[in-house]
Amino acid sequence: MSDSGPERFAPWKRHRARRLALQALYQHQVSASSAAELEAQFADALDPARVETEYFSTLVRGVTASSEALNAHLEPVVDRGVARLDPVERAALWIGVYELEHRIDVPFRVVIEEAIGLVKLFGNETSHRMVNGVLDKLASRLRQVEKAAGRGGAGRRSASATGD
Repeated sequence: MSDSGPERFAPWKRHRARRLALQALYQHQVSASSAAELEAQFADALDPARVETEYFSTLVRGVTASSEALNAHLEPVVDRGVARLDPVERAALWIGVYELEHRIDVPFRVVIEEAIGLVKLFGNETSHRMVNGVLDKLASRLRQVEKAAGRGGAGRRSASATGD
């Protein structure tokens, strides 16, 4: 197998990009770091052989630039209010809402499963239920056609077949 030619999409690289983006967005919340500062701080972890580096940058730049708009989507569906979310939950939800709104190439079910996986890994033991409910409600609003059609991929296991 040759390394030349177009690189094949690797869902696990995108998963790692989301994981690092969650960590960067957590850092953004506790230190008010800019997107450029976050990218510099995480540069050593962004090995292109292991991480979809451009996706990491897209998430970090997009979320930090639009966090107020993302919060506006979240506020009506988060029962305790966005300000009371812990930073891990907020970062995972920001990534999820950003992907639902701006990355229509990623099926909504993949977006939700990835966010759930992130909070299961970094959040408290019940965060995944809240994240699932919130993103499912927002998918109904932001991805009406896709959700109504029953599309959205069958989850992470089949993600490589669905483009993520």
